[in-house]
Amino acid sequence: MTTRTLVLDEDALDVLELALGGALAGLALPAGAPADTDELLLADAENTPLARLTDAGSGALDGPAPRLERLRPFAPHGGPHWDPALRLGAAAACERLAATAAGRPVLALIVDDMPTRADLDHAAAAVDGAGAGAVLLLIPVPRRGRGDGAVGAAGLVRSALAAAETLRAVRTGTGVLPVVIPWPAADGTWPVPDLPSVVATYGAPLTLRLSGLRSPAERRRIEALAGAHEAAVRAVYPEASAVEIIRAGDGAGRPGAVVLFTGLSGSGKSTIARALVEALADGGTRGVTLLDGDEVRQHLSAELGFDVASRERNVERIGWVAALVARHGGIGVAAPIAPFAVSRARVRALAEPHGPFLLVWVSTALEVCEARDRKGLYARARTGEVADFTGVSSPYEAPDDADVTIDTAVTAVDEAVETIRGHLEARLAARQRR
Repeated sequence: MTTRTLVLDEDALDVLELALGGALAGLALPAGAPADTDELLLADAENTPLARLTDAGSGALDGPAPRLERLRPFAPHGGPHWDPALRLGAAAACERLAATAAGRPVLALIVDDMPTRADLDHAAAAVDGAGAGAVLLLIPVPRRGRGDGAVGAAGLVRSALAAAETLRAVRTGTGVLPVVIPWPAADGTWPVPDLPSVVATYGAPLTLRLSGLRSPAERRRIEALAGAHEAAVRAVYPEASAVEIIRAGDGAGRPGAVVLFTGLSGSGKSTIARALVEALADGGTRGVTLLDGDEVRQHLSAELGFDVASRERNVERIGWVAALVARHGGIGVAAPIAPFAVSRARVRALAEPHGPFLLVWVSTALEVCEARDRKGLYARARTGEVADFTGVSSPYEAPDDADVTIDTAVTAVDEAVETIRGHLEARLAARQRR
């Protein structure tokens, strides 16, 4: 049997999650994906195989019906849009909607923009017009960020949940089920699914995009909000003063920061780092960049090995990029293993001229990390298949200068994020007062 591996980007992971959740009839491969094989492993950026595509007897994946099989769960993230109670698969949503609707129509309202007061009135009217017994409030969110200055996925979901409560209050006889679905960006590498077809798998044949019900006048009012503050400033101040006030309001000259995670493979550092990035980006005004060790290894440090010199060079490269992010007022969050004290000290030296530096040691014990072994690496290292593996055949130097220490065996992800964020915000505030 011929097996090949395809590493998926964030958009492709969204498509894969839809397919595994039963929202797609099949998984269409993008142009250029390997099809001349009878088994294709679909992996995330950490090289963890999440699913397997196998042929249907044709000996190649370009046949009519390759079989998709789930292997491992997706890497966990933080924020309300990752709540399992909201991130329902198609079958579970269908069952709940059918029970609530009791034979009446099910209406899907797509919430892909912040709901306005008028949107809520339109939603109530749409429920009445459809005679709906249940409403599927569908919130499509991408793994990719929505861009600086835009409300992120967490904020969109919180607003949609508030809209659901309002709709329940004004239409007491109608059930409302909020559901978050992964949705790739239009400019991604994989084909974007047909949204109405996806919605139909969730048991809602009637579909309306909530923001699509806005009148032209409502659209103009929303568009005008973007420049309202600047227009008000320019009406009060002369041009030279207005330019300085607007620049200060945009955050020019604010310090950036670097957060460097260190810990064994499987300690939970990547999970906490991802959740921290989402928390900082949620409502924050600084750009936040995640430099995950596995992803950096595939791109910035693809030619490096795992000997001591290569490991130190890899961490130093990560630190240099993170320091550049801080230099321009952003927050660089890096999550390599970073096993050696000397390379961690170099990152600190690179970062501190540009803003606060926070070393976070995820101190989870080796036996706990090995028991998790999500990627199967410890088992391969024990047999000698993987050489120079930290904690098994290569040393890990526990830091004595960590600013925050987290043991994920006893500390939940949300608690860890709040602890780290508190330390970081205190240091940023102190730096700005200088």
